[in-house]
Amino acid sequence: MEQINGLTRGSPKRRDFLVAAAAGTAAALVLPRFASAAAAAPNASTYPAKAFIQKTEAATLQAMFGTSTVTASPDVKMDAPDIAENGAVVPISFDANAKNVTGAAILAIDNPFVMACAYKIPAGTNPAISSRVKLAKTTQVISVVEVGGKLMSTSKQVKVTLGGCG
Repeated sequence: MEQINGLTRGSPKRRDFLVAAAAGTAAALVLPRFASAAAAAPNASTYPAKAFIQKTEAATLQAMFGTSTVTASPDVKMDAPDIAENGAVVPISFDANAKNVTGAAILAIDNPFVMACAYKIPAGTNPAISSRVKLAKTTQVISVVEVGGKLMSTSKQVKVTLGGCG
């Protein structure tokens, strides 16, 4: 046994060795799964950062999707509350009954920055999205989906009674 600063240091105990071996085995089994999931996730650097700082709907759509021409469509369904009791967490969900959806976004027209959130949709994925957004005040909320380079949308007025972006 070795003496260091008045403490006795012995060889590792069997229990310490078994715990370390179990932790190493678990890491070896789990980490490759997380690595493959991370590799499949979209790269945040490919999102146009300018889209998230725009103050108008047209400028936001142009920066995000390359066009500001939007067509209202019954194929885009949105679920949002008529009245949001707390503007800091407003649940919004939407879905598109369309094939080949490549992108989606939620816009809050009267927020300081219009883009609330944006998504890139992998091929073959159902574009059903549910999120919680922050609304500054009573505003028009627009759900937009990109299908074949064209934008389709639906919208709803959401009344905010408390909180918000301030």
